[in-house]
Amino acid sequence: MEKSFVFVYHTVLFIAHSVAYIYDCKYIVTNETETVFTYKGYGGKFKYLTNWNFIIQTVYFGLCVANDFCGTNVRPSEKGQRCRLQRWRDNFLATIVFPVGMFVVLTFWGIYAIDRELVYPKELDKVIPSWLNHIMHTTILPFLLIDKFLVYHQYPSRRAGFITLLSLALTYLAWILWVAFYANIWVYPILKVLSPHQKAVFIMALLVFFIFLYLLGEFINKTLWDKERKHVKKVKSS
Repeated sequence: MEKSFVFVYHTVLFIAHSVAYIYDCKYIVTNETETVFTYKGYGGKFKYLTNWNFIIQTVYFGLCVANDFCGTNVRPSEKGQRCRLQRWRDNFLATIVFPVGMFVVLTFWGIYAIDRELVYPKELDKVIPSWLNHIMHTTILPFLLIDKFLVYHQYPSRRAGFITLLSLALTYLAWILWVAFYANIWVYPILKVLSPHQKAVFIMALLVFFIFLYLLGEFINKTLWDKERKHVKKVKSS
């Protein structure tokens, strides 16, 4: 029963994200201005971390469906070994999906609460439906927390986790700096109003925040699956 519910849960979320992403690609187009985010111009939608995360979340739930259907969901207390799909799913969730998803939700709504024009100008309310905005910036959090509650994920070593996460973060940072240099487009208005040293401090703070979110995901996983964690330690010590 539990496995069937998990499969249905992942399938529904994969379909919902896929439909929302297709709708976003097909219907959401804004004009290039100083005050409105654009999907046109250099880099298109791939200028935005929200879009990267949209793809990441969709791919993750697709991977979950594939693993539920033809992979394994082995816990340390059970017999058997994790298949390759399960290992990929666990590592992907731990190092990319959870920290990036939480980062998008918390930074978006945090900046929105201070000054929405810096992250989501009012003009976008006329272009992007509220349901799509919430799929991109809100529902990520409860969906991932429920997934963590339903499914055991084995985390990699912290060193491996940090390297993977920071590699992605630095890749995206290099990308938006290149867009600013090559196309004279600051992807996020907040970066345009900060001085160079303020930009450096802001970026360093966000990188630290990424690490914190990784540790938060690891803590939540340990708290929810304490018995499984103790079993892992017991097996390793024997």
